[in-house]
Amino acid sequence: MAERTTEKALENARQATIAGGEERFLTLARGDMEGFRRTSATGLRLIGFLLIPASAASAALAEPIVRLVYQHGEFSADQTTVVAQCLAAFSLGLAFNGAMLMLNRSFFSLQSPWVPTAVALGNLGLNTVLDAAFYHFGAWGIALSTSICNIVATVALIQLLRRRIGRVELRETVRSTILTLLAAGALAVVAHEVWAGLDDTLGRSIGAQIVSLVVALAVGVGVYLGVSLLMGVRELRPLRSIAVDDR
Repeated sequence: MAERTTEKALENARQATIAGGEERFLTLARGDMEGFRRTSATGLRLIGFLLIPASAASAALAEPIVRLVYQHGEFSADQTTVVAQCLAAFSLGLAFNGAMLMLNRSFFSLQSPWVPTAVALGNLGLNTVLDAAFYHFGAWGIALSTSICNIVATVALIQLLRRRIGRVELRETVRSTILTLLAAGALAVVAHEVWAGLDDTLGRSIGAQIVSLVVALAVGVGVYLGVSLLMGVRELRPLRSIAVDDR
């Protein structure tokens, strides 16, 4: 579910920020550096706007998601808890994983593929060290190690991109990220409480689990969009334009 969410979010971000596809992105890098900066920064903010709430929802509803998908036959409740912990830990790095893909594309467009390659190699070494340190915590420690590596690699790529092209609208990106985190926090709290109430009321048959989870996610998304609108999150605008264009 997390992988499908990532793929869909990245596709939406691509449509919103690179209207003419990869060829236009490459053209911007070659002839319009200001446009390239703007496109890269907008892409990062849109990815955050899409994937931070996905991370929050995955973490808040990790146990019911895993229970619905896997807890059948010999898959026990104890195993559900273990896998849910892994999903929650992995969710921490979901948005950063999406940002890394966007930043990699930026460097490829600048004809500097060696930069993300070097960062990836360094990240591989860091991941090895953190896996060795965190596996004592249990299976979720490995997922947490991956998330931390995603965060570190994203920060490194942003700093290297700033050195290459100058400013990347960092202040606006930080502002957008803070507002998105607040809205995603509201999503997580509301979605979990709605699920908990429905879970107590409807029980845990397959149908009841589906209803509880779908309703909780729908309400959570509604809260996220509503809070984002109230706080004036600007990333709603290009997404609204996509919805209009798709009609």
